[in-house]
Amino acid sequence: MSAPPTSDGPSAPAAYTFDNVPGYEGTVAGGGGGFLPPPMPSFPDPSPQPEPSQAQWNIPSISEDTAHEAFVLYASSNCCYSSAPAKDGMITNMEAFNTYRYRLETFTESRSTEWSQKPYNGEPVDAFSQPTPGPWDIAAQAPTFFKNSKEVIRVPYTSSMKNCHDCLAMGRVPCKNCCGAGNKVCWVCNGSGYHHEQIRCNHCSGRGRESCTQCQGQGAKKCTTCNGRCQLLVYINLTVKWTNNSSDYIVEQSSGLLLENLNQVTGKELFKDARYMVYPVMGFPDVNVVSAAERLIREHQATYSQTSRVLQQRQTIELIPITKVIYQWKGKSHMYFVYGNESKVHADNYPATCCCTIM
Repeated sequence: MSAPPTSDGPSAPAAYTFDNVPGYEGTVAGGGGGFLPPPMPSFPDPSPQPEPSQAQWNIPSISEDTAHEAFVLYASSNCCYSSAPAKDGMITNMEAFNTYRYRLETFTESRSTEWSQKPYNGEPVDAFSQPTPGPWDIAAQAPTFFKNSKEVIRVPYTSSMKNCHDCLAMGRVPCKNCCGAGNKVCWVCNGSGYHHEQIRCNHCSGRGRESCTQCQGQGAKKCTTCNGRCQLLVYINLTVKWTNNSSDYIVEQSSGLLLENLNQVTGKELFKDARYMVYPVMGFPDVNVVSAAERLIREHQATYSQTSRVLQQRQTIELIPITKVIYQWKGKSHMYFVYGNESKVHADNYPATCCCTIM
């Protein structure tokens, strides 16, 4: 058997391993080539059309019974809270706050390429048999809008067979464990062949060396890059990613409830608009929402249209109900919040805890 190459482990593929494919000149192995900008459309983008203004924006409010039931459920779900304040407390005042959340979603498609390889198993090679389609000319089926997804496609007419660069087309590489010798110094006698006052080493039978268990004494192992096949199939992979890019804006409100609490709940949907390109909502009673819509639509267009193809946009406005509740219990006034469609409760300084917290 011919001696295996003596290189120190796998090396990166040589530059000549990859063909020069027109339209894919920047493609490298292992990715890193960046996303490919989409081609200029052959026709102008459709102009966005404004939505007609909506005259009525329904503002829901919760009842006292709803606020009381939500508070009782909140107290009962916390093992350290007595349910007495929630059950026996008397609501003295309820104040509703209109808090809006504007959300803009831009669903995009981006494409990137990389040279890939696999052990050659007799597959047909088609490099340069026909003109290679461009990265944005290859058909890919987009998933449901506004859901992230990915598809990897082998680019047609880029597959070729190359000799394996790691084993120099021999199918085997030197064993690192024994440095290609097939054996190594016996660990029991440290290579002397004897131990304990000239007693012959039983482990290596006095040879001072033992057979390498990693390569079974062969000095070489099957090349993992080509799986012992000696050749590789080299081709370009196209990765298509569909991404839902979402931005939220919540209007500041004076209830005292932190905005981070509102990220955990849903609201009542007041407005929804989905199309190729949305237009800032008009006629909404809160100018902060209108300003946020204009700003986010402008930012999304500048950010995502350079490296991706915009497939669809969607904007929604939710009203997140917040009710500030004041109640009396044992002659003292206390407060809690009920917010979101889920009637989630937030109560600082709950007045009756039944266990201690260790600090």
